[in-house]
Amino acid sequence: MSLRDQQPGVASFTVENIGGITSTNVDVEPGVTVLVGENATNRTSFLQAIMAGMGSDQASLKADVDQGRVEMTLGGEDYERTLETAGEAVQYDGDGYLDDPTVAELFAFLHEANEARLAVSRGADLHELIMRPIDVEEIKEEIERLREEKGSINDKLATIESRKRDLPELEERRDTIEAEIESKREELAELEETIDESSNDIEESQRVKAEFEDALEELRSVRSELETVRRDIETQQESISSLRSERSERETELSELPAPESDDTVLAEKIETLRNRRQSLNGEISDLQSLISYNQERLEEGDYELLGDVEDDTRAQNGNVTDQLLEDADEEVVCWTCGSRVQRDQIEETVTSLEDLREQKVQTLNDVNDELDEYETRRREIERTRQRRDEIERELEEIETEIERRQERISTLKDSREELTEEIERLETTVDEFEDADFEEILTLHREANQLEFDIDRLESTLEDVTDEIAEIESMIEEGEELRERRERLGEQLTDARTRIEQIEKEAVEAFNDHMDAILDILEYENLDRIWIDRTTESVRQGRETVDRTVFELHVVRTTDNDVAYDDTIDHLSESERKVTGLVFALAGYLVHDLHEDVPFMLLDSLEAIDAERIARLIDYFAEYAEYLVVALLPEDAQAVDDDYRRLTSI
Repeated sequence: MSLRDQQPGVASFTVENIGGITSTNVDVEPGVTVLVGENATNRTSFLQAIMAGMGSDQASLKADVDQGRVEMTLGGEDYERTLETAGEAVQYDGDGYLDDPTVAELFAFLHEANEARLAVSRGADLHELIMRPIDVEEIKEEIERLREEKGSINDKLATIESRKRDLPELEERRDTIEAEIESKREELAELEETIDESSNDIEESQRVKAEFEDALEELRSVRSELETVRRDIETQQESISSLRSERSERETELSELPAPESDDTVLAEKIETLRNRRQSLNGEISDLQSLISYNQERLEEGDYELLGDVEDDTRAQNGNVTDQLLEDADEEVVCWTCGSRVQRDQIEETVTSLEDLREQKVQTLNDVNDELDEYETRRREIERTRQRRDEIERELEEIETEIERRQERISTLKDSREELTEEIERLETTVDEFEDADFEEILTLHREANQLEFDIDRLESTLEDVTDEIAEIESMIEEGEELRERRERLGEQLTDARTRIEQIEKEAVEAFNDHMDAILDILEYENLDRIWIDRTTESVRQGRETVDRTVFELHVVRTTDNDVAYDDTIDHLSESERKVTGLVFALAGYLVHDLHEDVPFMLLDSLEAIDAERIARLIDYFAEYAEYLVVALLPEDAQAVDDDYRRLTSI
């Protein structure tokens, strides 16, 4: 069910000690909500509170407290997040609306430092950003699983086709055996009639006949048992041969697996270290952003007593992170609280240094994420190899046990074969003694009759085996239809998995280009005809190999006063045009990853570089895609926004 189908209604927030907010209660209705106010009126802080309620860890604590919290009621459910200082970092606790807010932080929470929003102006890898939420490794594993299952079905179908070709010959053999049985039964009936006529009323003949029949019956039974034992021995030997082949295959596979890691503790420690480093960097970047925003607001207000004694004041507000900022900025600013004044350009240089440091931290965070992904991938590979090794070793133990069991069985069968052979020799001697008596003719008849009965039993046993084999093949043929249907479904799933990444790439490019065209038509930038993304490939080195990878190239077309079109670059876009392009790229990611179905809030902040009329048109456009669109605006920018949109002027 989509969010719009759920009709979540009013979202209520209780916020304490978040950003610049001490305590507030705010209700946000579905649709557009405009946070109107001058700088330093807690608009951005409330957006951070919404992010925290949704599950993000990008909110900051009020400078003079150690604890804060956000309570959110949405769709009849309550969510609570708490923030608490833990050394140099901020620790988050509680359950937010989203189990994993990562994708929302990229494409729904569009604050000033949003990575997707800044990607255009920085010339970042747009393809990597769009594809970051996609678990490519999981898709590859799914492809391999589907491929193996399809291969297994193909093997089964090949076996079925091979057995199917045997069916006419088996049916012909069945008919031949049935005819032979019928013939021998007729022959036996005639022979028994002859025996009855030869043995009529002769008591001695009847006694001898009975004894002879008993001896022949026992001989036939023992011979049948011996033949069964021999077949069992052959079957066991064939099974052992098959098991040994399977053992050899497993041993070969085991030898080809990478050597087991002697100790993966170091790898786990590296992963844990990188995770802690990532969390620390997130906190530092958040603190940096708060500090920069605060000082920029003071600059905009014209307060030249701005930074103050950074050594004392910012350390009290931001802790050791500010100490690091001061070391990197390498600026000494006279304490603004004591009345000393500095030149505005010196203050702006210090703020610029802080912004540069923030950029460095973001780049470091990206490097840490890349390294963490590499180590986690390696750990997954090690774990899969370890599991496969354990599985093969377990299979080898089972195979060895089965071989030993069958060898013991063969030994027992050979003992039985020897005993039965001796018993047959004894019975044959007994039968020979009957043949030496004076009843040669009748004994010959009985011997022939017993042989016919033996032949009939053997033929009936063979007929039963052939009939069972025919039934098995017919059952396999019926199963083949189901296997073909399953193979067809697997083929469709395999095609879908193989093209899933490409489909997402194409959808992202199409979404950006369509929305960019629409936005440019609405905003009517002078001599800016088109901005679009071209999906292409480039060759890159990957280890020792050269591979092709997909890239998103951003193109700009302008028109001269004489209506002549020419190619331009992103570097020549105005700040307003870059901001709009970044927002449209984020919107494309928002739609491609279906955040409109799972994330009710879209947040917009720091739109001052765009003129008021265009801001109003942007809001109208974005409002179509988010259940709740919350926008922070200055009063002069808010005047152009549709009067029907709800405004909050006090937080």
